Amino acid sequence: MTGLCRIAPAALTMLVLGGCAAPPGTPNDPLEGFNRSMFSFNEAVDKAVLKPVATGYEKVVPQFVRARIDNFFANLGDAWSAVNLVLQAKPQPALETGMRFVFNSTLGLGGLFDIAGEAGMERRNEDFGQTLGWWGVGPGPYLVLPILGPSTVRDSAALAADFQAAPTAWFQERRDQVGVTVLQVVSTRARLLSATRMIDDIALDKYLLIRDGFLVRRRNQVYDGNPPEEPEPPEEGSEAPPPK
Repeated sequence: MTGLCRIAPAALTMLVLGGCAAPPGTPNDPLEGFNRSMFSFNEAVDKAVLKPVATGYEKVVPQFVRARIDNFFANLGDAWSAVNLVLQAKPQPALETGMRFVFNSTLGLGGLFDIAGEAGMERRNEDFGQTLGWWGVGPGPYLVLPILGPSTVRDSAALAADFQAAPTAWFQERRDQVGVTVLQVVSTRARLLSATRMIDDIALDKYLLIRDGFLVRRRNQVYDGNPPEEPEPPEEGSEAPPPK
């Protein structure tokens, strides 16, 4: 499934490390009570199942093989990224990302080797939630989904489209789809093991750190790293400017 990189809350460590500062203004989290309960549930699932399996996977599977598996899933994601770049009316990045997919799918033996990356072609990760945001759809409140982890109302609605382009869509047999899903989940979780330990060491309130990091990084993704400045709230006691 597209979005399974968020299968465990700990997988968000990389998002947090990419933007630990709090987002501008007060985070839009009116569902904090529900979100914290769901966050605790996801943490329990991760601790009981995902982390032990990922740890075993890392110990048993050689790093070379793990890298090929990561490349394979990233290459499938490039195809959906290219589609979203087209929907965002960005023809040049869409063409480049489409070429990445073609080169790696052929010369890279089905995406096992990132030939395009070695040639200097940048990877752009795009999903339908980013596309909606690009066209002005607001994120809405922060929302923690069961198993899938952090999201927003907008991104949660966009998952219906993302799921149609998930790696499982490339396979016909049910058992193959299940196997690919499990492999993607375990591979992603294993890749984040070291980052997980870091966030566990530094976080006084893990929920807040992950929430704020996610919202900052998500906003940067929507605006290609150049989000517009948000107006600062008026100081207490100051009068609002008259309407123009």
